[in-house]
Amino acid sequence: MKGTVSLLAIFTVAFVILANATALGQDKTPVKVKSSEVVTGVVIVHIQQGAKSLDLQCNQGAGSCKALTAGNYLMVELPENHGMYDCKNVEMYQGSQDKPEAGEKVGDYCLVEN
Repeated sequence: MKGTVSLLAIFTVAFVILANATALGQDKTPVKVKSSEVVTGVVIVHIQQGAKSLDLQCNQGAGSCKALTAGNYLMVELPENHGMYDCKNVEMYQGSQDKPEAGEKVGDYCLVEN
């Protein structure tokens, strides 16, 4: 019985590590933050991705939620059912498109297409 429980724990840990590695291996897409605002406890970040205008949203007070200043960032779209929100989740990174692996994570958001 102990062997079965230990084996299950090992598989669970391996799955979590693999899932995180998959998320981290996603492409970082360059985006431009145009502005941010807070509306009734929801942080809304207005971004430009190519020709598309998009909004990112998160709950004010969540540890990984902050209004971003205008500028260039890198965005990672997470796979379905990953992230803290019940929507298309993204992670935002501050850094250079030339060295995306060196980008510093600045927050987790829900992607809302306009």
